[in-house]
Amino acid sequence: MPMNHNPDAAPPDSPIAYPLAFPIKVMGARHEDLVQGITETARRFDPTFDAATIELRESRRGNYLSVTITVWATSRAQLDALYQALTSHPLVKVVL
Repeated sequence: MPMNHNPDAAPPDSPIAYPLAFPIKVMGARHEDLVQGITETARRFDPTFDAATIELRESRRGNYLSVTITVWATSRAQLDALYQALTSHPLVKVVL
């Protein structure tokens, strides 16, 4: 491995160039704590995260909620850790 290898850098053939605004869709049980939990998690990885940018969409029957957040992504490692944290939340079913 070269001495100047940066594990957080996007691979040369990656379509992602960091930093960038990166949308993430989180789907979970429709529960009063879901959006707050997602917001707190997003802020752990992006202190500049603005909750006013959250987009919500209920499922047809109202049992689930789709929450779209947009974070300022600075590296692949940051996004990987954020995805891991979101998927481990007990109310979250899917993260895209």
